[in-house]
Amino acid sequence: MRDSLYIVIPAYNEEMNIEKTVEEWHEIAVRTGRDSRLVVVNDGSRDRTGEVLEQCARRLPQLIPLYKENGGHGAAVLFGYRYAVEHGADYIFQTDSDGQTVPEEFWQLWRDRAHCGLLIGDRTKRQDGIGRVAVTRVLRLVLRVRFGIFVKDANTPFRLMRSGELSQVLRLLPENYNLPNVMMSVIYQKRGWETRWYPITFRPRQGGKNSINIRRIVRIGWQAWRDFGALRDAAERRENE
Repeated sequence: MRDSLYIVIPAYNEEMNIEKTVEEWHEIAVRTGRDSRLVVVNDGSRDRTGEVLEQCARRLPQLIPLYKENGGHGAAVLFGYRYAVEHGADYIFQTDSDGQTVPEEFWQLWRDRAHCGLLIGDRTKRQDGIGRVAVTRVLRLVLRVRFGIFVKDANTPFRLMRSGELSQVLRLLPENYNLPNVMMSVIYQKRGWETRWYPITFRPRQGGKNSINIRRIVRIGWQAWRDFGALRDAAERRENE
C-alpha cells in the first residue's frame, strides 16, 4: 500500500499564479498515488483566486479547494495541516502558491521520507530579493536568542512531515498562530526529533506583488520575538507541572 500525501498550499489573491501552481503540484499528487490530494486553502481572497480554483477542480480530480475567512498565511497553513491530519494523510507537504518553488525538487524529500519526520528545503539558490533574505536572517537571529538554537531556514515553504509527529506539534500551537512553520522547526529540534535539510531553488515570484518591505521586516521580527517568548514560557510551565 502506498503512503498517501496531502500537499497543502495556502493562497491569498493569487489569481495570476494559482492555475499554473495547482497544475504543477497536482501532477505530483497524482504521481504519489490515487489516495493523495492537493489541498489549496483560499484564505479569503478578494480577487478571482476562488473562481479559478473551482474551475481547476472540475478537471483535476485530486484537487480539494478549501475556503476560510482571511486570517493570514500562518492560519491558512494550520487550517490545511489540520484538514490533512483529520482526513488520514500519511504525509503532509507544504509549499506556497506564488510559483517560487520547483515541484520536481520534491522527489528528493519523498525518497527519504521513511528516515525522518521533518524534511525541509534549504533555500540555497534564492532569487526572491534582499527583503526576503532579510526576513530569514531576522528569524534566525530571534530563534538563536530566544531558544538557543540555530536553524538554517526556519520558515521555508517546502517541507515534508510525517502525520503522527505533525499531529503532536499541532496540539502545541494556537489555532491561528502566525508563524507555525518556524515554531515547528523549533519544536522538532527541542524534542530531539531528526530534521533533514535539502538544497532547493527559490525562484522570483511568478506574478503579483511582493509585500515585503523594511517596515514589515521590523514588524515581523518584533512580533516573532514576543510570540516565541510566550510559547517558550508556556512550554516551560507545562514541563514543570
